[in-house]
Amino acid sequence: MIKKPKQLLVPNSEALVNEALKDLGQRIEQPMRRAFLQRALSLGGLSLLSGCAVVDEESVESALLKVSRFNDKAQAWLFDPNRLAPTYPESMITRPFPFNAYYGEDEIREVDEASYRLEVTGLVADKQAWTLAELRTMPQETQVTRHICVEGWSAIGKWGGVRFASFLRRIGADTTAKYVGFKCADDYYTSIDMPTALHPQTLLTLTYDDQPLPPRYGFPMKLRMPTKLGYKNPKHIQAIFVTNTYPGGYWEDQGYNWFGGS
Repeated sequence: MIKKPKQLLVPNSEALVNEALKDLGQRIEQPMRRAFLQRALSLGGLSLLSGCAVVDEESVESALLKVSRFNDKAQAWLFDPNRLAPTYPESMITRPFPFNAYYGEDEIREVDEASYRLEVTGLVADKQAWTLAELRTMPQETQVTRHICVEGWSAIGKWGGVRFASFLRRIGADTTAKYVGFKCADDYYTSIDMPTALHPQTLLTLTYDDQPLPPRYGFPMKLRMPTKLGYKNPKHIQAIFVTNTYPGGYWEDQGYNWFGGS
């Protein structure tokens, strides 16, 4: 999705929600949008930004991708790894917290806890697989933060689990690497930048509202990042890898903004 570079925003601010709504509108009616862009942007604006001649659908997509990558770099530059997203009292928790995925609620993936193992690969020193019991022995913390969906809604929830930065250091991850990628039981996949992975509010969540994470919210684990839009928060995580090669993502490979946050 295409976002204009902007000043640093608190991730659950009204401005970010409005920006998300604009982004959603830009994704609607793809053929119509592309035709409009071809007519309007071929006048030179997008060509100047991207260095592309906007003359056909392929060049429009190429130009949009270049602008999106520019936005990724701008957002990464604006990102403050020490700035915290707002937290809320438990009285403000949204009940019930909405279910959201690229499939219907009747297709939620069921993962067997007894046989589950979290795979760890890439630029890490310790590639042993982790059971949920082992993850639960690590120090746990909770946060009540707002989830913002690119579809235009938001909800406040209480998440608990392992600080992701602590987990990465425990496995000897190369924290100078560029990316951390995720593969999930529901065939979803995504990736994030290392500064966001090390952000103090990024959690490898194992509980929701003080209970084991329900399947509808991502059992056995979900990565929770209040500094990112919802589609960047993977559920049903089965594998984590650290890499310097751009891994993309389910929605990102379809044109959504990769950085996806502030």
